Amino acid sequence: MKSSIFTKLDLDEYLNNFNLYLARQKPLFVEGDSKINYEKILELAKFDFKPCQSVANLDDSLMRVSKQGVLHISEIYEFSKIFNYFNYIKKIKFQGRLLEWLTKIVIPQNVGEVALYFDEKGEFKDSIDERFYALKEAYKIKKDEINSELKRLIYSKSITPYLVDTQIHYINDSEALLVRGGFNHVLKGTVVARSSGGYFYVMPANISRLKSEQASIMDKKEEIVHEHCKKISQIFSKNLLFLKFINQAFDQLDALCARAFLARAKDYEFVLADSSRDIIIKDFAHPALKNPKRVSIDFSKKVLLITGVNAGGKSMLLKSILTASLLSKYLLPMPIRSNESKIGTFKEFELIMEDPQSVKNDISTFAGRMLSFSKLFGRKNLIIGVDEIELGTDFEEAASLYSVLIKRLTQNDVKIIITTHHKRLAMLLAKDSEVELVAALYDENLGVPKFEFLKGTIGKSYAFETALRYGISPTFVSEAKKAYGEDKENLNEAISKAINLELKLREKLDETNKKEQKLDSLLEGFKNQKEKFEDEQKAVISRLETQYYHAISEAKRSVNLQDTKDKQRSINKANELVKAVIKPEIISKDENYKIGDRVKYEKIKGEIISLSKTDATILSDGIKLRVPIKLLKRSGNQPVIKTSSVSIKVAKPQSASVVLDLHGLRAEEAIEKLDKFISDSLVMGFDEVIVKHGMGTGKLAFAVKEFLKTHPSVVSFRDGTPNEGGFGSKIIKF
Repeated sequence: MKSSIFTKLDLDEYLNNFNLYLARQKPLFVEGDSKINYEKILELAKFDFKPCQSVANLDDSLMRVSKQGVLHISEIYEFSKIFNYFNYIKKIKFQGRLLEWLTKIVIPQNVGEVALYFDEKGEFKDSIDERFYALKEAYKIKKDEINSELKRLIYSKSITPYLVDTQIHYINDSEALLVRGGFNHVLKGTVVARSSGGYFYVMPANISRLKSEQASIMDKKEEIVHEHCKKISQIFSKNLLFLKFINQAFDQLDALCARAFLARAKDYEFVLADSSRDIIIKDFAHPALKNPKRVSIDFSKKVLLITGVNAGGKSMLLKSILTASLLSKYLLPMPIRSNESKIGTFKEFELIMEDPQSVKNDISTFAGRMLSFSKLFGRKNLIIGVDEIELGTDFEEAASLYSVLIKRLTQNDVKIIITTHHKRLAMLLAKDSEVELVAALYDENLGVPKFEFLKGTIGKSYAFETALRYGISPTFVSEAKKAYGEDKENLNEAISKAINLELKLREKLDETNKKEQKLDSLLEGFKNQKEKFEDEQKAVISRLETQYYHAISEAKRSVNLQDTKDKQRSINKANELVKAVIKPEIISKDENYKIGDRVKYEKIKGEIISLSKTDATILSDGIKLRVPIKLLKRSGNQPVIKTSSVSIKVAKPQSASVVLDLHGLRAEEAIEKLDKFISDSLVMGFDEVIVKHGMGTGKLAFAVKEFLKTHPSVVSFRDGTPNEGGFGSKIIKF
């Protein structure tokens, strides 16, 4: 299935790739409950199994079966492929909804046996009819006779002078000899063709006779094949309802399997569309992009207005949102973090981005935009993307007009994503609670777009900066700024400062939130520890009270005894009960802790930064905690104690580089190289290095990331910028 919306979103290559996994072409929409289909796909994705070979469309065949017609052997073979694949799939140990569905599919015995009639070439096996074997042998004998006759003629003394060569030529599936003129005196046969050199291709009369006998054998075989096809067609006719069902069920299974195969091949994930109108995507990458910068966006309102730097990814973000929503609608896999994403269901998709102006259409750019907008009213459950909305007319007039049109559209069940590099429309819509503003960011230090987005603000176009970056003279840019006006330039500067301030505030907020989460975790840990200590203390007190009560009771009993021996025995027993009391262990500090030691308090790990007689202050993830020394335990490898008797020498590597390329390596090899590379880099005194691992299936990138997380010398690491390799590289700081 290809439609204009898929083409506009640059998804043609994605669809072509998906279609390669289908056994036969079909609409993208999968019949049945989406949630159940989603569960089936996830179950299929867990297993490694082979895809079905291609299967023809059988609608015409089913129609002829319904009219008591006789199917051709090739059509019956297509049905047998379906039966065989279901038998193969049902043997896999699936669970859940998929197992429940497959269990209900039972192929009637007389229908299922048909699948056993065929060999891998789609022909009937000799075993189903002994006549096939006899005819096969007869055909082989005739073929041998033809070869023998041709060899006899080639080496015949009377014919040799007329032969151009001693080869057997195949002309129109017939064996022939290439001879010169005058051959008819020594060779009887039929001329079947002329060569470019004027020679004759002749099929000898004996060969013609043998070929005719061979054809007669094939005719007999075709009669037997037709006989069996007739019997099978009668069986199919009696099971017509089942054939229609299994044909439809195969399409559904094929569609689900293709999605699972594509997801596993590309390391993609699925997002099940829900009944909301929210679009929250996390780390999404458009499938058409190579080494893309992944985007995350929360689009829960009705309008998303994207402003900011030119060539900064505004159109990419627009297409990404529509693409994620479209793929989710059709349960197609995508590069996304599915467990943190949420996408609603939309009935229709519309993208307005191309310039409709042409002599043929006799329409202007703006008129074309108005024509497109006029068709949107009255439609519901629609998501619309509009790129460079003021294109083709005065931006201030367009902003006023579009602000009215957008407000009217949002009164229906419609979501709109808009990109613009003008600020007028953003200012008009900013007060609307259903409008979300997003700014494309610009790195002012490097002078390039970041391909990142800041929520809740209006972006600056950075047209002058872009002009300078692409070679326009600073003199021209300076004159342009004067023409633009000092007030407007001051406004741009204010917007730029506001964006930078917002970014810094958000970074601080993120840092504060992380510390707050850590504190909450610590407080919860302390609370649980306190409750644990209290419960343990109560249990100890209760046990001691019981044990001492029994000892005291026994001692009191001895007072009332008359016999001296009985009194002595009772006192002895009381003493034994006292001795048997298990007293709580007194926690004594036998560890000599020092500043810098790594310790843990329950599940909290940290480093000692100060000590007193009874307490220690430990640093855990940037948070200082004061903990009694007696409750601490050592944690992990302790700092190495330097002594005068130990001398360590580290030789600098002969050659060193700040870049390591791991492409093409297995995870184990890559980690071994990375470990040595980091060691060499530390010896050389490098503060920052680059590791290139590529995207691929994601396994190598995951292994590198997990290794860097645990390496004690790595202070931080991040994904590379586009000019540093993007998501296919890591920038490591020591």
